[in-house]
Amino acid sequence: MNPRDFEQVLLTEKQIQHRLDQLAAEIQEAYAGKDLTLVGVLTGSVMFVADLLRRLTLPLRLDNIGVSSYHGGTKPSGEFTVTKALRLDVRDRDVLVVDDILDTGATLVRIRDMITALGPRSLRFCVFLEKQIPHSDDLRPDFVAFKIPNHFVVGYGLDYRERYRNLPYVATLSPEIIRQGGSDIPVASGAGRGKNAPPT
Repeated sequence: MNPRDFEQVLLTEKQIQHRLDQLAAEIQEAYAGKDLTLVGVLTGSVMFVADLLRRLTLPLRLDNIGVSSYHGGTKPSGEFTVTKALRLDVRDRDVLVVDDILDTGATLVRIRDMITALGPRSLRFCVFLEKQIPHSDDLRPDFVAFKIPNHFVVGYGLDYRERYRNLPYVATLSPEIIRQGGSDIPVASGAGRGKNAPPT
């Protein structure tokens, strides 16, 4: 990856790992004595979920949910598609949904409604990043690793046209890359499900 693709490193690898130590301790305390079901939201949360799991010692079950409201671009299609349904039964269970970023909150509101209908004992949300903007339906996460300004960011699971997910840090993308629309970056099917969308 070209360093010129990035304008600024917003969160270093060291900052992320230190904060995850603290966040895991918060989750550990909140779910002490409970049988936790952790649900990762694909695909952006994969690195975040993996790092959290390595820090949690309480009994838990792991599942993933996949949803898409954007199909190959940065503007909504008007549809909301479940690309991967929950496999585990969450009725009467304590559920923690883990996602990469809370932007407008529209995606998490839909996920909240879907899981609530399945009858969990409790339902909470944990996000790696929360953008400091108004959220849909006054959705508020229960656990937040970092709050950030309203910038388009990549790295640590977050992508632009399916690139940059594997960065160990979080960076703001160069305005030039966004302006060009990543013309040299192929758009993967289902890329960009509406969170952290770059300006158009």
